[in-house]
Amino acid sequence: MANLPEEVDVVVVGGGVMGASAAFHLAEAGVSVLLVEKNDLASGSTSKAAGGVRANFSDELNIAMGARSLDLLADFPNRPGQEIDLHRPGYMFALSTPEDVALFEKSTALHIAAGVESRMLTPEEAKELNPILEIDGILAASFTPNDGYCTPESVVLGYASGARKHGAVVMTQTEATDIEVVDGQIVSVTTSAGKVKTKTVINCAGAWSPTIGAMVGLEIPVQPLRRELLITEPLTADFDDVPANMPMTIDYSTSLYWHREGNAMLMGFSDKTVEYSWDLRRDPNFLEKIGELADVRAPRLLELGAASGWAGYYDVAPDHNAIMGEWEGVSRFLYATGFSGHGFLQGPAIGEILRDMYLGKTPFVDITPLSNDRFSSGGELRPEKNIV
Repeated sequence: MANLPEEVDVVVVGGGVMGASAAFHLAEAGVSVLLVEKNDLASGSTSKAAGGVRANFSDELNIAMGARSLDLLADFPNRPGQEIDLHRPGYMFALSTPEDVALFEKSTALHIAAGVESRMLTPEEAKELNPILEIDGILAASFTPNDGYCTPESVVLGYASGARKHGAVVMTQTEATDIEVVDGQIVSVTTSAGKVKTKTVINCAGAWSPTIGAMVGLEIPVQPLRRELLITEPLTADFDDVPANMPMTIDYSTSLYWHREGNAMLMGFSDKTVEYSWDLRRDPNFLEKIGELADVRAPRLLELGAASGWAGYYDVAPDHNAIMGEWEGVSRFLYATGFSGHGFLQGPAIGEILRDMYLGKTPFVDITPLSNDRFSSGGELRPEKNIV
């Protein structure tokens, strides 16, 4: 394992997609960086993600960050140089209430204004793209054809390897335990491997980010929420009509989603009965619950047995939107957390934004509205509606 440096410009805490992307973009810009991860790279929420990447959001900032991340992911084999198994068959939200149709019609207009290809589909058009979709009760669908999915672990490893090539030190099994502040200025970070001098900390610790924030007196309202998914057994000949480029499909009213995972299907849903906690035990009733949803919206999926599955954390913010910024309570403490399930897909763009914030440059999008300050008295919440 790498040795702890004596001093660096920036210490990044958290070895998921946010931390790895930040480390890569900073190191590429010539900044000396130490990335510390208390377990293994991508071992937190990133490796448990469904891998979806999209610009289909209701918030202009999320649309912009999703679109920018898609561009960066498309170029990933060249920069930083890693195969991530990117597929772009599109994202499709199946809509079953007039209110949801109105919401996505408004989102579609925002997508188009931002230069993102997007259109509304009839139920019949939706079923053409995804023959598994049961359209009884479906009024319309939202479709963004350039969205898709890729392999989360590969993205993190690609960024971490790229960061190392540019001189960053990446240390796993290394926990940040304290941040020393003198006269309002960060002067060092204590880790389980020793102390390193630095004047800047970037908090990319996901569901664990409140612990890091507390080290400098910043209260971050992020809570962990268990989410579960499964991968089916291989598709049988009965599924030969399902195209290889079947879009990632979400039944918006129930959050049931599924996409091709090689010759199988990846499925999941957001269980509204789950409460905030650190409990990652698998739900013994998960198969029964997802089966009930599939029976209505995708009954053919019930023909496939479950081969594997896992549970992971969403790092949930009160308005299900990112918490990003630089805290003015000390100099300099930056943070990017609370992505509430859409963090993996925005990681590439977030790394660029954090780099520019550190360098004092203007990022490609104004993230001021995502500041942690919005949760204090008088702040304006910024709810994201197109969530899974």
